[in-house]
Amino acid sequence: MASMNKVILVGNLTKDLELRRIQSGTAVTTMRMAIDDSFTNKSGERVERTVFLDVDVWDRTAENCVKYLSKGSPVLVEGRLQLDTWEDRESGQKRSMLKVRAERVQFLSSPGYGGGERGGGGGGGGGKPARDRTTETPTPQPGTYNEPLADTPDEDDVPF
Repeated sequence: MASMNKVILVGNLTKDLELRRIQSGTAVTTMRMAIDDSFTNKSGERVERTVFLDVDVWDRTAENCVKYLSKGSPVLVEGRLQLDTWEDRESGQKRSMLKVRAERVQFLSSPGYGGGERGGGGGGGGGKPARDRTTETPTPQPGTYNEPLADTPDEDDVPF
């Protein structure tokens, strides 16, 4: 039987991160994410709710997250679901928690350009406005024009 365990989440951190190390010295942090969810119910009313998830991040990615992210930072996480089970110390009952194990974390804001910068209010208020990187194209300087390579296809030759 085929199966796949893949999640993609976009949300904001609900608290500052703390770096821990396991006995082997490997870095780990747990990000608590808030993911907004909205839908229209059968009555036609708009329902909004927030889902909170824990995301475990390991190794160098964990170190970078702790260094550059803070409460309120927007992030995109790609990972997989993981079920943690343990026995409760007080009651002796088996407990479990569904988490996400991050395989990739993408920061959705950069330091100095708004949300999540350390010391800047941690949530999108401080700093300079975010730049729209999709519209930035380098302006050619006079005398710097380069001829296209001979084996570069024309736009009409590209098959898609």
